[in-house]
Amino acid sequence: MLAGVAAPLVRKRVPAPPLVLQTLAYGAPVALCVVLPRSRGRDIATCTLQMWAYLAAYKTPHDDADAQAERVHVRYPIVADRVLGLGELPTLRLQRGLARRAAGEPEWRAFERVLVWAHWSWFLVPHGTLLYILARRPERFGRAAVMTYAVFNIGASVYWVLPTAPPWYAADVDEETGQGAVEVRRMMVEYGEYFWRDGWGSLYSVFGGNPLAAMPSLHFATTVMAALLLAESGTVAGALGFTYAATLGFALVYLGEHYLVDLLAGTALTVAVRRLGPRAGPAIAGLGRALAALEARAHETV
Repeated sequence: MLAGVAAPLVRKRVPAPPLVLQTLAYGAPVALCVVLPRSRGRDIATCTLQMWAYLAAYKTPHDDADAQAERVHVRYPIVADRVLGLGELPTLRLQRGLARRAAGEPEWRAFERVLVWAHWSWFLVPHGTLLYILARRPERFGRAAVMTYAVFNIGASVYWVLPTAPPWYAADVDEETGQGAVEVRRMMVEYGEYFWRDGWGSLYSVFGGNPLAAMPSLHFATTVMAALLLAESGTVAGALGFTYAATLGFALVYLGEHYLVDLLAGTALTVAVRRLGPRAGPAIAGLGRALAALEARAHETV
C-alpha cells in the first residue's frame, strides 16, 4: 500500500513505465480494503486513495509536455463546435455577446463572478455528493462511489490516448503560428489573477497539471453524475444538483475552459457508465467477494 501511495510522488524520478507506477497507485485503495475492516473511515480513506491515483493518471500525460504537445488534437473539437454553434464557436458567441471591457481591462459583472466561483467549487462537488450519500443513504454509497470514480478513471484513460486542446489553448496556438487567433479569452484565469493577485500562480499550480485534458469534460461528467445520484436520494437534493450542473456547464463554455462538444462527450460518458453499470455488476460483486475473503484471512486470529 505504501508503494502505491508513493508512486505518484516519485513518477518523475523513477525510470519505470508510467503504466507500472499507475498500477501501483490504483493498488493502494485495494490494499487498504484488505488491511482494514469495513467502516465509514475506511470508505473515506479508500476514496481518497482512489483520487490520489486518479490525480497521477490525470497529470502523467503532461509530464513530458513537449511530447504531449506533438500529439495534441486541436482542430476536431473546433469543427464540431462550429457545427453545434451554427457556424461560430459557442464560446466565442457568448463572450462577444455578454462579456464587456472597461478602458481595455475586463470589467467583472456579477454573473461572471458567479460562473468563475461555480467552476472553482467543482473540486468539492463530486466528493461532497458522496459524503452526503454516505451520511444520509449509506446503503447506496458503494454503488455511488463506483459509478463516480468509474467516470473519473475512464475519462483519465482517454486523456492518455487522445490529448485534446481546450478553446483557450487553441487560441494561443493560432497566435504563435500566425494562423489567425480565435479570440477566445480564458476568463477564469483572468479573474483569478484579478481576485487572488500574487497568490494566483501558486493556487493554479496546485489545481492545474494537464492543460490538454479537455475531451471529455470530467468537470461536467462528474457533476452530471453527482446530480443524478442526488436526485435518487431526494427531490430537493436533485434539484440543487441539476441547478449546479447547468450553471457549471454554461460556465465551462462561456469562460473558455471547454468546447460544447467536450460537455456532450462528458454527458455521454456518464450516461454510458450508468447504463452499462448493471452489466458490470456481477464482475464488481465478484471482486467485492474476493476482497472480503482476503480481508477475512488478513484478520483471522490464529
